[in-house]
Amino acid sequence: MINAVGNPQTILLFGGTSEIGLAIVGEYLAKSPARVILANLPGDPLLENAVTQVKAAGATQVDVIDFDALDTESHPKVVDSAFAAGDVDVAIVAFGVLGDAEELWQNQRKAVMTVGINYTAGVSVGVLVGEKFKAQGHGRIIVMSSVAGERVRRSNFVYGSTKAGLDGFYLGLGEALRPFGPRVTVIRPMQVRTSATKAHWEATGAKEAPLTVDPEDVAKLAVAASEKGTEIVWAPGEARFLMSALRHVPRPIFRKLPI
Repeated sequence: MINAVGNPQTILLFGGTSEIGLAIVGEYLAKSPARVILANLPGDPLLENAVTQVKAAGATQVDVIDFDALDTESHPKVVDSAFAAGDVDVAIVAFGVLGDAEELWQNQRKAVMTVGINYTAGVSVGVLVGEKFKAQGHGRIIVMSSVAGERVRRSNFVYGSTKAGLDGFYLGLGEALRPFGPRVTVIRPMQVRTSATKAHWEATGAKEAPLTVDPEDVAKLAVAASEKGTEIVWAPGEARFLMSALRHVPRPIFRKLPI
């Protein structure tokens, strides 16, 4: 249960090595110790460091559960295992892949895999966690969407389409769960300085975009928004006004913008 001062006692992170997800966990742990469950792809070489990081941040206990996003048939057992020891207070959905934008729309296998990880798996765990939270009568879900899903661009439309779908699903899930107590917060960051984005910049020669943020910046906004029951939060906050403007740009003009 969330304690008397609003801090969670158990935190579940889908995508246990996600830099943004771990930053959100760290933000919670800076407020109060908690048990942390890392649901992650088995064999991930980054997992040991993630466990060490969470323990150092103040976790009272760290449990690891095997989680393969593409194996949706296994997801009910994964979620049952996460809830086996009692209530989960916060579930963070922070797994996903970026991929090569130009390759994805021309490679059927990789496009389907990307959709399966970024969207289908997100829906799968959302339904299952939502069911658990409804039964509990409480719980917070924090899901990592992206401004890329607010208006899908030619430059990364396969990835953007998965985030658009994920965003819409979780906003709807929040509405469905609201009468029963749980809350859902969708985070829409601009670019985030993670290892993956830095590697992408190095590989493609791309430069850091304006309004790029650090994982810790996203984490602070995410936790604050979730605690307030806010449904949507942009990171940084200025991105809200930028995306509001871009959503209304006519397509012939939008097509010519350098984004």
